[in-house]
Amino acid sequence: MRSTTVWTRLRDGAERVPAWAYDSAIALAITAVSLLLGNDRVPAGWSGLDGLGVALTCAVNLPLVARRRIPFALSLGVFAIWTVYVALDYWPVVNTLGPLLALYTVASMRPLREAVLCAVLLAAVWNFAGTTGQESSWATVLGQSVLYTCVICGFGYLARKSAQRNVELARLTGQLRRERAGAERRAVAEERVRIARELHDVVAHHMSVISVQAGLAGYVFDTDPQTARGALGTIADTSGEALAELRRLLAVLRVEGGDRPGDDGPQLVGGIEDQAEFGPAPGLDQLPDLTERVRGAGVPVQFTVTGEPRPLAPGAGQCAYRVVQEALTNVLKHAYPAEAAVTVAYEPRQLTVTVTDDGRMSAAGGKGRDKGGEKGRERSTGGADGPRTRGPVPQGGGSPPPGGHGLIGMRERARIYGGRLDAGPRASGGFEVRLILPA
Repeated sequence: MRSTTVWTRLRDGAERVPAWAYDSAIALAITAVSLLLGNDRVPAGWSGLDGLGVALTCAVNLPLVARRRIPFALSLGVFAIWTVYVALDYWPVVNTLGPLLALYTVASMRPLREAVLCAVLLAAVWNFAGTTGQESSWATVLGQSVLYTCVICGFGYLARKSAQRNVELARLTGQLRRERAGAERRAVAEERVRIARELHDVVAHHMSVISVQAGLAGYVFDTDPQTARGALGTIADTSGEALAELRRLLAVLRVEGGDRPGDDGPQLVGGIEDQAEFGPAPGLDQLPDLTERVRGAGVPVQFTVTGEPRPLAPGAGQCAYRVVQEALTNVLKHAYPAEAAVTVAYEPRQLTVTVTDDGRMSAAGGKGRDKGGEKGRERSTGGADGPRTRGPVPQGGGSPPPGGHGLIGMRERARIYGGRLDAGPRASGGFEVRLILPA
């Protein structure tokens, strides 16, 4: 483990060294080795290094410091000086490393045609050097020139392709990182929209029930205490249910860690413990409770299930529940005290949920107001089997206003789960909301 850490530190330190520093060190090292070799045992027929030879050796090797900046021009200059060096009968082997490195730089950084041209020039100088001495045969010199230049060009070409591949991978990595950041932003926006839609459904429905029951309680507080007490009980139950749903919904926004001393950091809450604490998301199995709560608010609701009930995906069940909740809320707000009907039809390949109202508010409520003034604002409350009492009628129209967001939210829910939602006035009066989901 410690050796890995040391290696990582050394690698990071090496990556921070600038390229010119590496090239300077390489050029100085090659120059030093060439000078030492030139002053060693020079074979017969070649001249040892003198002042001019040392100058030419430095001129061949020291310019390699700039090999990354002008590789092609530098190679041509190195080959030219090496040719002069060989023509003056100095030992050619002394200055072979510099030209080979120059050729490798061109092959690794420039197009292939430039590398081929430099390779041909290097092979030509190599064969020229072979003709000036008596050490090797012409065939050996030719083979060496072809082999060395091909190997050097091959390694340089592979290095260039590897560098291009690394650049492309870096570009793709950056693109993927940006796409992931964009996807995360879209996911956050979609989650905010979902939470806003859930809040709208929960608050609009429960507050509508509470508003109606509060008006009823205030209206009959002195004349019918028993009914007022029942309305207050409904308010307490409805507000408790609303708080429970809000706690369940907002649990995903609660942060554990970071807001308590000694915690390591923030992490989102979401799991079995939260589900056990706040309860599961509402689904089709809770529709009877929903319709009963609306009946308690004074709107008679007939609930019907056709077909063989079967389990649905949690998201689809919650979608159907929220659509029914929003539709009944619209009945409370805009068609009160019309009668409503909820039908859940389990069909072979789909689930159809229909919520309708008879639209009696427009006729009965409006007519009562014309005839009886204050009496026209009275209505009957209670379920189909419960006691009917008198209470105030909230103001509203016969159907949801076209500029509201309730129908938009319902259609968006249906679209998310691959279904569709149709809503509009009925030919016989009233309003109908029909949800069709694949199931």
